[in-house]
Amino acid sequence: MNMKKTFLLLTLCCALIACRKTQVDFTFSPTAPRAGETVRFTNLSSSGEEWEWSFGDGATSTLKSPGHTYKRPGSYLVVLKVDKKNSLRETKEITVYDTIPTFVCEDSVFYIYEDYTFTANVYNPYNYEVEYEWDTEVDAEDPDIVVTDTTTSTSTLHVYFTKAATLAIRLRVIMNGDTTDVRKSFDVQDRETNSIGMRTGSGDYMQRIFGERAEKLRKADELTTYLLNIEQDTMQTYNDSTFYLSKLQKIFPQMEGFHIINRKMYIRAKGLWVANIDGTYLELIDGTPCNAMTLDAVDNRIYWANAQGVWYMPFIGSDNNKFVTTPLQLNNLSDVTQLAANPIPNE
Repeated sequence: MNMKKTFLLLTLCCALIACRKTQVDFTFSPTAPRAGETVRFTNLSSSGEEWEWSFGDGATSTLKSPGHTYKRPGSYLVVLKVDKKNSLRETKEITVYDTIPTFVCEDSVFYIYEDYTFTANVYNPYNYEVEYEWDTEVDAEDPDIVVTDTTTSTSTLHVYFTKAATLAIRLRVIMNGDTTDVRKSFDVQDRETNSIGMRTGSGDYMQRIFGERAEKLRKADELTTYLLNIEQDTMQTYNDSTFYLSKLQKIFPQMEGFHIINRKMYIRAKGLWVANIDGTYLELIDGTPCNAMTLDAVDNRIYWANAQGVWYMPFIGSDNNKFVTTPLQLNNLSDVTQLAANPIPNE
Protein backbone atom coordinates (compact mmCIF):
# COMPACT_ATOMS: atom_id res chain seq x y z
CA MET A 1 0.00 0.00 0.00
CA ASN A 2 2.87 2.36 0.88
CA MET A 3 4.58 1.46 -2.40
CA LYS A 4 1.46 2.47 -4.32
CA LYS A 5 1.26 5.78 -2.49
CA THR A 6 4.91 6.46 -3.16
CA PHE A 7 4.47 5.67 -6.84
CA LEU A 8 1.44 7.97 -7.13
CA LEU A 9 3.34 10.77 -5.38
CA LEU A 10 6.27 10.42 -7.78
CA THR A 11 3.90 10.44 -10.76
CA LEU A 12 2.23 13.60 -9.47
CA CYS A 13 5.59 15.31 -9.00
CA CYS A 14 6.66 14.41 -12.53
CA ALA A 15 3.39 15.77 -13.88
CA LEU A 16 3.90 19.04 -12.01
CA ILE A 17 7.44 19.33 -13.36
CA ALA A 18 6.14 18.64 -16.88
CA CYS A 19 3.51 21.34 -16.46
CA ARG A 20 6.18 23.82 -15.46
CA LYS A 21 8.10 22.96 -18.62
CA THR A 22 5.08 23.85 -20.76
CA GLN A 23 5.03 27.46 -19.61
CA VAL A 24 6.11 29.44 -22.69
CA ASP A 25 5.97 33.22 -22.68
CA PHE A 26 7.82 36.28 -23.92
CA THR A 27 7.66 40.08 -23.97
CA PHE A 28 8.97 42.68 -26.39
CA SER A 29 10.15 46.27 -26.13
CA PRO A 30 9.25 48.83 -27.27
CA THR A 31 5.61 47.79 -27.33
CA ALA A 32 4.78 50.26 -30.15
CA PRO A 33 7.88 50.16 -32.35
CA ARG A 34 8.46 52.13 -35.53
CA ALA A 35 9.63 50.66 -38.81
CA GLY A 36 13.45 50.52 -38.72
CA GLU A 37 13.57 50.40 -34.92
CA THR A 38 15.09 47.30 -33.23
CA VAL A 39 12.65 45.30 -31.11
CA ARG A 40 14.07 43.30 -28.20
CA PHE A 41 12.27 40.02 -27.46
CA THR A 42 12.70 38.63 -23.93
CA ASN A 43 12.14 34.91 -23.47
CA LEU A 44 10.24 34.28 -20.21
CA SER A 45 9.80 30.53 -20.70
CA SER A 46 10.37 28.57 -17.50
CA SER A 47 12.76 26.12 -19.14
CA GLY A 48 13.92 24.79 -22.47
CA GLU A 49 17.08 24.12 -24.40
CA GLU A 50 16.03 25.00 -27.95
CA TRP A 51 14.26 28.11 -29.18
CA GLU A 52 12.81 28.96 -32.54
CA TRP A 53 11.43 32.43 -33.26
CA SER A 54 9.30 33.43 -36.23
CA PHE A 55 8.78 37.20 -36.50
CA GLY A 56 5.89 37.22 -38.99
CA ASP A 57 7.79 38.94 -41.81
CA GLY A 58 9.73 35.88 -42.98
CA ALA A 59 12.66 36.31 -40.57
CA THR A 60 13.55 33.75 -37.88
CA SER A 61 16.02 33.29 -35.00
CA THR A 62 17.25 30.49 -32.72
CA LEU A 63 18.61 32.78 -30.00
CA LYS A 64 16.98 32.64 -26.60
CA SER A 65 16.16 36.37 -26.49
CA PRO A 66 16.82 37.92 -29.90
CA GLY A 67 16.40 41.37 -31.38
CA HIS A 68 14.67 42.06 -34.67
CA THR A 69 14.10 45.09 -36.92
CA TYR A 70 10.91 45.39 -38.99
CA LYS A 71 11.39 47.26 -42.26
CA ARG A 72 7.74 48.05 -42.94
CA PRO A 73 4.80 49.17 -40.77
CA GLY A 74 1.99 46.73 -40.16
CA SER A 75 0.76 44.02 -37.79
CA TYR A 76 2.81 40.82 -37.42
CA LEU A 77 2.32 37.53 -35.54
CA VAL A 78 5.41 36.53 -33.53
CA VAL A 79 5.72 32.82 -32.64
CA LEU A 80 8.13 31.35 -30.08
CA LYS A 81 8.63 27.57 -30.11
CA VAL A 82 10.45 25.87 -27.22
CA ASP A 83 11.94 22.37 -27.56
CA LYS A 84 10.80 21.10 -30.95
CA LYS A 85 10.00 17.60 -29.70
CA ASN A 86 7.36 18.99 -27.29
CA SER A 87 5.86 21.47 -29.81
CA LEU A 88 5.48 24.10 -27.10
CA ARG A 89 4.71 27.60 -28.42
CA GLU A 90 3.39 31.08 -27.68
CA THR A 91 2.02 33.56 -30.25
CA LYS A 92 1.62 37.33 -29.87
CA GLU A 93 0.80 40.18 -32.23
CA ILE A 94 3.06 43.19 -32.64
CA THR A 95 2.05 46.39 -34.46
CA VAL A 96 4.80 48.33 -36.18
CA TYR A 97 4.06 51.97 -36.94
CA ASP A 98 5.17 54.23 -39.73
CA THR A 99 7.92 56.63 -38.79
CA ILE A 100 6.44 59.43 -40.90
CA PRO A 101 2.88 60.74 -40.38
CA THR A 102 0.53 59.74 -43.17
CA PHE A 103 -3.17 59.23 -43.79
CA VAL A 104 -5.18 56.33 -45.15
CA CYS A 105 -8.65 55.43 -46.41
CA GLU A 106 -10.30 52.03 -46.15
CA ASP A 107 -11.49 52.36 -49.75
CA SER A 108 -9.14 51.83 -52.67
CA VAL A 109 -11.52 52.82 -55.51
CA PHE A 110 -13.20 56.23 -55.53
CA TYR A 111 -16.41 57.42 -57.25
CA ILE A 112 -18.10 60.78 -57.51
CA TYR A 113 -20.75 61.68 -54.93
CA GLU A 114 -19.95 58.85 -52.51
CA ASP A 115 -18.78 59.42 -48.94
CA TYR A 116 -15.20 58.66 -47.91
CA THR A 117 -13.28 58.94 -44.64
CA PHE A 118 -9.55 59.67 -44.48
CA THR A 119 -7.75 58.97 -41.19
CA ALA A 120 -4.39 60.29 -40.04
CA ASN A 121 -1.84 57.66 -39.00
CA VAL A 122 0.61 59.29 -36.58
CA TYR A 123 3.19 57.51 -34.44
CA ASN A 124 2.84 59.14 -31.02
CA PRO A 125 3.91 56.76 -28.21
CA TYR A 126 4.59 59.63 -25.80
CA ASN A 127 1.16 61.23 -26.26
CA TYR A 128 2.36 64.58 -27.52
CA GLU A 129 -0.29 67.12 -28.45
CA VAL A 130 -0.96 66.80 -32.17
CA GLU A 131 -2.42 69.41 -34.53
CA TYR A 132 -4.05 68.37 -37.81
CA GLU A 133 -4.67 70.63 -40.80
CA TRP A 134 -6.47 69.13 -43.81
CA ASP A 135 -6.54 70.86 -47.19
CA THR A 136 -8.46 69.72 -50.27
CA GLU A 137 -6.76 72.25 -52.58
CA VAL A 138 -10.00 73.22 -54.34
CA ASP A 139 -11.79 76.34 -55.50
CA ALA A 140 -14.18 77.31 -52.72
CA GLU A 141 -16.74 78.58 -55.25
CA ASP A 142 -16.70 75.39 -57.34
CA PRO A 143 -15.13 72.60 -55.26
CA ASP A 144 -14.15 69.24 -56.75
CA ILE A 145 -13.96 67.88 -53.20
CA VAL A 146 -16.65 68.72 -50.65
CA VAL A 147 -15.83 68.40 -46.95
CA THR A 148 -18.78 67.17 -44.91
CA ASP A 149 -17.07 67.72 -41.53
CA THR A 150 -17.75 70.75 -39.39
CA THR A 151 -13.98 71.03 -38.86
CA THR A 152 -10.77 70.10 -40.67
CA SER A 153 -8.59 70.08 -37.54
CA THR A 154 -9.21 66.53 -36.28
CA SER A 155 -7.52 63.25 -37.16
CA THR A 156 -10.25 62.32 -39.66
CA LEU A 157 -11.64 63.99 -42.76
CA HIS A 158 -15.01 63.15 -44.34
CA VAL A 159 -15.49 64.15 -47.98
CA TYR A 160 -17.16 63.36 -51.27
CA PHE A 161 -15.87 64.08 -54.77
CA THR A 162 -17.85 65.98 -57.39
CA LYS A 163 -15.61 65.48 -60.42
CA ALA A 164 -14.14 62.44 -62.16
CA ALA A 165 -10.46 63.42 -62.21
CA THR A 166 -7.20 63.05 -60.34
CA LEU A 167 -7.76 64.99 -57.12
CA ALA A 168 -5.44 65.63 -54.18
CA ILE A 169 -5.78 65.89 -50.41
CA ARG A 170 -3.07 67.31 -48.14
CA LEU A 171 -2.56 66.78 -44.41
CA ARG A 172 -0.27 68.87 -42.22
CA VAL A 173 0.72 67.31 -38.88
CA ILE A 174 2.31 69.44 -36.15
CA MET A 175 3.70 67.48 -33.21
CA ASN A 176 6.41 68.25 -30.64
CA GLY A 177 7.65 71.21 -32.68
CA ASP A 178 7.90 69.23 -35.94
CA THR A 179 5.72 69.91 -39.00
CA THR A 180 5.09 67.23 -41.62
CA ASP A 181 3.13 67.71 -44.85
CA VAL A 182 1.64 64.69 -46.58
CA ARG A 183 -0.05 65.00 -49.99
CA LYS A 184 -1.79 62.15 -51.82
CA SER A 185 -3.61 62.03 -55.17
CA PHE A 186 -6.67 59.92 -55.93
CA ASP A 187 -8.16 58.87 -59.26
CA VAL A 188 -11.90 59.51 -58.96
CA GLN A 189 -14.21 57.68 -61.35
CA ASP A 190 -17.60 58.59 -62.79
CA ARG A 191 -20.62 56.34 -62.21
CA GLU A 192 -24.03 55.67 -63.70
CA THR A 193 -27.03 57.35 -62.12
CA ASN A 194 -30.41 58.91 -62.82
CA SER A 195 -30.93 62.35 -64.31
CA ILE A 196 -33.56 65.03 -64.77
CA GLY A 197 -34.18 66.98 -67.97
CA MET A 198 -35.64 70.49 -67.68
CA ARG A 199 -37.03 72.81 -70.34
CA THR A 200 -37.00 76.55 -69.73
CA GLY A 201 -37.55 79.65 -71.82
CA SER A 202 -33.78 79.96 -72.24
CA GLY A 203 -33.17 76.35 -73.28
CA ASP A 204 -32.88 72.81 -71.94
CA TYR A 205 -30.87 71.70 -68.93
CA MET A 206 -29.72 68.38 -67.48
CA GLN A 207 -28.85 67.47 -63.91
CA ARG A 208 -27.68 64.08 -62.68
CA ILE A 209 -28.95 62.86 -59.31
CA PHE A 210 -26.86 60.96 -56.73
CA GLY A 211 -29.11 60.04 -53.83
CA GLU A 212 -29.59 63.21 -51.79
CA ARG A 213 -27.01 65.06 -53.89
CA ALA A 214 -26.94 66.35 -57.44
CA GLU A 215 -24.29 67.59 -59.81
CA LYS A 216 -24.30 71.16 -61.09
CA LEU A 217 -26.81 72.19 -63.71
CA ARG A 218 -25.49 72.02 -67.25
CA LYS A 219 -26.95 73.51 -70.40
CA ALA A 220 -28.09 70.73 -72.68
CA ASP A 221 -29.55 72.21 -75.85
CA GLU A 222 -27.70 69.58 -77.83
CA LEU A 223 -29.27 66.88 -75.62
CA THR A 224 -32.91 67.81 -76.21
CA THR A 225 -34.85 64.60 -75.68
CA TYR A 226 -37.97 63.12 -77.05
CA LEU A 227 -39.35 62.91 -73.51
CA LEU A 228 -39.30 66.70 -73.36
CA ASN A 229 -40.94 66.94 -76.76
CA ILE A 230 -43.99 64.79 -76.06
CA GLU A 231 -47.19 65.93 -74.41
CA GLN A 232 -46.64 66.31 -70.67
CA ASP A 233 -48.87 65.05 -67.80
CA THR A 234 -52.17 65.28 -69.73
CA MET A 235 -52.72 61.61 -70.60
CA GLN A 236 -51.59 58.32 -69.04
CA THR A 237 -52.39 54.64 -69.31
CA TYR A 238 -52.42 52.86 -65.95
CA ASN A 239 -53.57 49.27 -65.28
CA ASP A 240 -55.04 49.00 -68.81
CA SER A 241 -57.08 52.17 -68.32
CA THR A 242 -56.33 55.46 -70.07
CA PHE A 243 -56.79 58.70 -68.15
CA TYR A 244 -57.25 62.07 -69.89
CA LEU A 245 -56.80 65.49 -68.34
CA SER A 246 -59.90 66.80 -70.08
CA LYS A 247 -62.07 64.14 -68.45
CA LEU A 248 -60.47 64.49 -65.03
CA GLN A 249 -61.06 68.25 -65.14
CA LYS A 250 -64.79 67.57 -65.10
CA ILE A 251 -64.28 66.13 -61.61
CA PHE A 252 -61.47 68.46 -60.54
CA PRO A 253 -61.83 71.67 -62.61
CA GLN A 254 -58.62 73.23 -61.29
CA MET A 255 -56.45 70.29 -62.40
CA GLU A 256 -53.67 71.34 -64.80
CA GLY A 257 -51.80 68.03 -65.06
CA PHE A 258 -51.37 64.64 -63.40
CA HIS A 259 -49.22 61.54 -63.04
CA ILE A 260 -50.25 58.12 -61.66
CA ILE A 261 -48.08 55.53 -59.94
CA ASN A 262 -48.55 52.99 -57.14
CA ARG A 263 -52.30 53.72 -57.01
CA LYS A 264 -51.55 57.38 -56.27
CA MET A 265 -52.41 60.36 -58.46
CA TYR A 266 -50.13 63.42 -58.22
CA ILE A 267 -51.99 66.52 -59.36
CA ARG A 268 -50.96 69.99 -60.53
CA ALA A 269 -53.72 72.40 -59.50
CA LYS A 270 -52.62 75.80 -58.13
CA GLY A 271 -50.03 73.76 -56.26
CA LEU A 272 -49.05 70.10 -55.99
CA TRP A 273 -51.47 67.55 -54.54
CA VAL A 274 -51.72 63.80 -54.03
CA ALA A 275 -54.80 61.56 -53.84
CA ASN A 276 -55.57 57.89 -54.03
CA ILE A 277 -56.52 56.79 -57.52
CA ASP A 278 -60.15 56.51 -56.39
CA GLY A 279 -60.10 60.18 -55.41
CA THR A 280 -59.96 59.68 -51.65
CA TYR A 281 -57.58 61.36 -49.20
CA LEU A 282 -56.66 64.44 -51.22
CA GLU A 283 -53.64 66.11 -49.56
CA LEU A 284 -51.63 69.22 -50.41
CA ILE A 285 -47.87 68.73 -50.90
CA ASP A 286 -46.83 72.24 -51.97
CA GLY A 287 -49.11 75.27 -52.10
CA THR A 288 -46.94 77.22 -54.56
CA PRO A 289 -48.29 77.12 -58.15
CA CYS A 290 -46.71 74.15 -59.91
CA ASN A 291 -45.49 74.63 -63.50
CA ALA A 292 -44.38 71.05 -64.29
CA MET A 293 -43.82 67.67 -62.70
CA THR A 294 -42.47 64.22 -63.49
CA LEU A 295 -42.04 60.87 -61.74
CA ASP A 296 -38.86 58.82 -61.45
CA ALA A 297 -39.86 55.19 -60.97
CA VAL A 298 -36.21 54.16 -60.55
CA ASP A 299 -35.46 56.36 -57.55
CA ASN A 300 -39.14 56.42 -56.46
CA ARG A 301 -39.36 60.20 -56.44
CA ILE A 302 -41.60 62.96 -57.70
CA TYR A 303 -40.04 66.12 -59.13
CA TRP A 304 -41.90 69.39 -59.67
CA ALA A 305 -41.11 72.96 -60.66
CA ASN A 306 -42.41 76.26 -59.33
CA ALA A 307 -41.24 79.88 -59.32
CA GLN A 308 -38.56 79.08 -56.72
CA GLY A 309 -36.97 76.21 -58.65
CA VAL A 310 -37.17 72.42 -59.00
CA TRP A 311 -38.06 70.28 -55.98
CA TYR A 312 -38.29 66.58 -55.16
CA MET A 313 -39.39 64.09 -52.51
CA PRO A 314 -40.03 60.31 -52.23
CA PHE A 315 -43.30 58.84 -53.42
CA ILE A 316 -45.95 58.90 -50.70
CA GLY A 317 -46.75 55.43 -49.43
CA SER A 318 -49.33 55.91 -46.67
CA ASP A 319 -52.96 54.99 -47.29
CA ASN A 320 -54.18 58.40 -46.10
CA ASN A 321 -51.42 60.26 -48.02
CA LYS A 322 -50.01 61.86 -44.89
CA PHE A 323 -46.26 62.38 -45.15
CA VAL A 324 -43.44 63.58 -42.93
CA THR A 325 -40.71 63.98 -45.55
CA THR A 326 -39.75 67.59 -46.21
CA PRO A 327 -39.41 68.42 -49.93
CA LEU A 328 -35.83 69.20 -50.99
CA GLN A 329 -34.78 71.80 -53.54
CA LEU A 330 -32.77 70.53 -56.52
CA ASN A 331 -31.99 73.88 -58.13
CA ASN A 332 -33.33 77.43 -58.46
CA LEU A 333 -34.41 77.45 -62.10
CA SER A 334 -37.47 79.68 -61.95
CA ASP A 335 -39.02 79.24 -65.40
CA VAL A 336 -39.16 75.47 -65.92
CA THR A 337 -42.10 74.50 -68.11
CA GLN A 338 -41.39 70.77 -68.62
CA LEU A 339 -39.62 68.02 -66.70
CA ALA A 340 -38.50 64.52 -67.69
CA ALA A 341 -36.88 61.79 -65.57
CA ASN A 342 -33.93 59.98 -67.16
CA PRO A 343 -34.25 61.65 -70.56
CA ILE A 344 -32.58 60.04 -73.57
CA PRO A 345 -30.29 62.31 -75.59
CA ASN A 346 -30.83 62.78 -79.32
CA GLU A 347 -28.37 60.99 -81.58
